[in-house]
Amino acid sequence: MRGFLKPAAGVTCLFALATTGCSTAASDPPKQATATSPTPSQAATSSTSYAPYVSATDASDNDSAGSPTTYNLAFVIASGSTCTPKWNGTEAVGDSAVKSRISQLKTDDATVRVSFGGASGKELASTCDSASSLAAAYGKALDAAGSSQADFDIEGDELTDSDGVALRSEAIALLQKERSDLQVTFTLPVMPNGLDADGVALLESANKYDVQVSTVNLMTMNYGESYDEDMGDYAVTSAKAAQTQLKKVFGLSDADAWRGMALTSMIGVNDVDGETLTLSDAAQVRTFSEEKDIAWVSMWSTFRDQQCDDGDSASDDAATDCSGVDQSAGAFGEAFAG
Repeated sequence: MRGFLKPAAGVTCLFALATTGCSTAASDPPKQATATSPTPSQAATSSTSYAPYVSATDASDNDSAGSPTTYNLAFVIASGSTCTPKWNGTEAVGDSAVKSRISQLKTDDATVRVSFGGASGKELASTCDSASSLAAAYGKALDAAGSSQADFDIEGDELTDSDGVALRSEAIALLQKERSDLQVTFTLPVMPNGLDADGVALLESANKYDVQVSTVNLMTMNYGESYDEDMGDYAVTSAKAAQTQLKKVFGLSDADAWRGMALTSMIGVNDVDGETLTLSDAAQVRTFSEEKDIAWVSMWSTFRDQQCDDGDSASDDAATDCSGVDQSAGAFGEAFAG
């Protein structure tokens, strides 16, 4: 998103919402992950939560629309070519204004998830020279936000860099050894036929280093100029294809593969001509997610969840400031929240 196959030996499982399965030690023979089904009381109360992407530095009037349970804070990347984590590559992770904003987001019992990476700037795995220094950089940002949830939005060149993928996996594994409560999400591009080979390779790398993955978040957006039909249908098709891949990579049941998935849509006008996600599409994604007990749904982003000036994207920047479709402020947040 924009900024401003079987498990190998010693692999872990996908730690979905109601899953307590785990891996063997690296010296043990490979085996499929195990999962514990939710108790009847858990199953009765389980639901798909809403966790939009928000700016970590600038508040939006639409942040609270839909009463999110978690906010994805975008984005922590490297400061230049150094191993120093900064918001958008410019603001210190301990900046007092950012800390104040995060505290405000948490006032209604919501949590925050620190999102590393994105489509712009340099993800820290490309600038840190060791797994230990990379883990420390990630940890510094998490501590500053007071969060035990990390999202790694890996796309573009960062996704095709096999050395960077391996270094990141090793660093996350180190971090989880230090922080047993750290929940890890990988946010990856997807197509209607599922994750591409690089996305699957990243998940297999996580398995290799025994990373415990809570959710795989699919970016159901920006498919390409040939995909100019219903964006809600494309999101559903993409999710179904990726669910089959997650079952294979992590050795999961149907239900646990769904519970280990999240879906993120780019609301309104996408970055590709002909792709527009409508409010009806958002409602469709929400309904499908509830039917499958998908972990959470999200959108890019709260600061776009409003109509452009004069009602069209030509008068404003639909990529960053508005959706480019007719809507009331916060309407997409309400639709994704259900």
